[in-house]
Amino acid sequence: MSLCATEGLTEIQQDILKTVRAFVDEKIIPVATELEHADEYPTEIVEGMRELGLFGLTIPEEYGGLGESLLTYALVVEEIARGWMSVSGIVNTHFIVAYMLMRHGTEAQKEYYLPRMATGEIRGAFSMSEPGCGSDVSAIRTKATPRGDGYVINGQKMWLTNGASSTLVAALVKTETGDDSVYRNMTTFLVEKPAGFGEVRPGLTVPGKIEKMGYKGVDTTELVFDDFEIGADQVLGGEPGRGFYQMMDGVEVGRVNVAARGCGVAWRAFELGVRYAQQRETFGKRIADHQAVLFRIAEMGSKVEAAHQMMVRAARTKDSGLRNDLEAGMAKYLASEYCAQVVEDSFRIHGGYGYSKEYEIERLYREAPMLLIGEGTADIQRMIIGRRLLEEHPLR
Repeated sequence: MSLCATEGLTEIQQDILKTVRAFVDEKIIPVATELEHADEYPTEIVEGMRELGLFGLTIPEEYGGLGESLLTYALVVEEIARGWMSVSGIVNTHFIVAYMLMRHGTEAQKEYYLPRMATGEIRGAFSMSEPGCGSDVSAIRTKATPRGDGYVINGQKMWLTNGASSTLVAALVKTETGDDSVYRNMTTFLVEKPAGFGEVRPGLTVPGKIEKMGYKGVDTTELVFDDFEIGADQVLGGEPGRGFYQMMDGVEVGRVNVAARGCGVAWRAFELGVRYAQQRETFGKRIADHQAVLFRIAEMGSKVEAAHQMMVRAARTKDSGLRNDLEAGMAKYLASEYCAQVVEDSFRIHGGYGYSKEYEIERLYREAPMLLIGEGTADIQRMIIGRRLLEEHPLR
């Protein structure tokens, strides 16, 4: 059995994954650590992904994409994250915005945005969090007020992956629709902007890059609205008050994506640990032949495989048209927790060298924690999973 093998793939899916794996091995892994330490945007890698058609992987063929499934996309993300997790973040936010447009956009919005998103000409980012709220989406304060034929938005958004490099942001803000539920008083706006920092449009500012312990290379930013004017035609789906449910649908597939990233990073950590354990010798034999290290390798491999299979199940459930919040939550929770554990075990196998910036495991050690909090913290996932399990197993 080969680790992270997926049964039942079509020849097209196998060819796509083979191509992406070659791209990762040849174009990403050799430069990832250098670019990550420099916190440099991977321009050439992103251009290579554009040429491979990865920005349009799930966009329907009628809009110029490849029309592939969530499973194909998740497996591609797993491969990319194995090379460098930051690069997978660049396509993830883009994919979520494209997915939200495909599911919830008006026909005019689909025809206008999707063909250019498929080529990578338009790059997507999505925005829910604010400085004062993360997982508690009901607490957002950024507000859109009707004015003339459109709206004026005021407020501050936080933690935008691709905040500067993106040219289309799906932003969740408050709108007063008059409903009793706070969740039906939220609207998703499609905010177009040029790439860059500073005041990119009148009333719209990207202040600068947020410095992070890991997840470097990709830009993470704030987005500040100050009497920013936007047309009513930029409301996703054309009708205000549906934003929360549109965003939650996007986050559901985003959690499958985070699971895939966790699988990819764990897979790479496993590869590095197993390789090092067979090269390094102590007390006259390979450290892989010491029982303590051998047990660690066994646990690492089991966790990598379990997380992969859970991620595949969540993607296939969504592709089948079924509700998958339980499966996506489980996959995200398991894959992110296992990823952190596998990376730490690989780090321990490397000993003192794992602490050196010359070794790749040092980068993975700083990247893995982001997956514990991205797309909802581990505790949020456990709440979702627990509530859904109680729904499915009621007291009789």
